[in-house]
Amino acid sequence: MERLGFNVAPPQTLTPAGYFAGTTEERFGELLRCFQDSEGAAAAIAARGGYGSAYLLDRLQASAWGEVKPLVGYSDITALQIFLWQSLGWVTFYGPMVASGFGAGAGNPGGYDQASFLRALTETGAGWSVELQGSTLAAGEAEGVLLGGCMTIVESTLATPWELDTAGAILVLEDRAMKPYQVDRVLMHLKQAGKLSGVRGVILGEFPDCEPAVKGSPEVVDVCRRILGALGVPVVWGAPVGHTPRPMLTLPLGVRARLRAAGPGYLDILEPAVRA
Repeated sequence: MERLGFNVAPPQTLTPAGYFAGTTEERFGELLRCFQDSEGAAAAIAARGGYGSAYLLDRLQASAWGEVKPLVGYSDITALQIFLWQSLGWVTFYGPMVASGFGAGAGNPGGYDQASFLRALTETGAGWSVELQGSTLAAGEAEGVLLGGCMTIVESTLATPWELDTAGAILVLEDRAMKPYQVDRVLMHLKQAGKLSGVRGVILGEFPDCEPAVKGSPEVVDVCRRILGALGVPVVWGAPVGHTPRPMLTLPLGVRARLRAAGPGYLDILEPAVRA
């Protein structure tokens, strides 16, 4: 981060509590301090994912927030990102974390894509374009607000006060270590809950470690083609977002974007995600 020109304020040291990095009170306090301190950190980058963000959401709903600041992360951080969008209209960033992305370095397997990270976090002028490095499942072009994240976390917001409103969205969905039938189940749940009927387009991740249990049975890409291909909207498969073995792209969530599903897929960010 310092090599990229940022000043780094290290987090406080927490004592692990079970499978959490610290107690709910400790983790909530550190997050709130970051966003309420007007002269402190200008952005927050998660250390890693895992599980635990859900414990913070009820407290966040009842708290006073300070100025808007970028929050960067993926996986479990999706819960915070959706909450901030639905409750406050904040733009956040689906991208690398300290131990999952930055730790492996720019351009390396398991690392991050430096160009998209810097554009997302520093571009204050016109928009820019990102090659999604995937493949087209359903060709076409559409505009909408870029939203989504880790698929199972998106699903977990259903029936909560911060349930993700996907109407008019370019929806990002990715995850890892799921069997194809489990991906099928989540997509059908989202469809039956009405979360796919209003989307303008879909960007899918690579879904690593999601091989079928029986050789020769449908793979995740087949499931996605069958369910999402019927929506009549552009769909791109296999973008290196979130859980990916490739250098991870950074995407700003909550901004207007244009999805061009042709070849590897292209995403035009139509407005800046940060202010000067």
